[in-house]
Amino acid sequence: MTSPAAGNLYSRYMAARAVHSDHRAACAQCTDNSRCPVGKRLYDSFARLQDAYLTRQHQQRR
Repeated sequence: MTSPAAGNLYSRYMAARAVHSDHRAACAQCTDNSRCPVGKRLYDSFARLQDAYLTRQHQQRR
């Protein structure tokens, strides 16, 4: 069973992914290899949340 904290982390992770994807689609400066300052901040936030979520998943499966 998923704890409320884990569910919240997943929701935040997916929201960050959506915000980053929307920005990437609309920003002419962002590419696969470089990001504008806003795109970098959004990507970094998404990556941190993804790492935290995957780490928690790994720990729960031990």
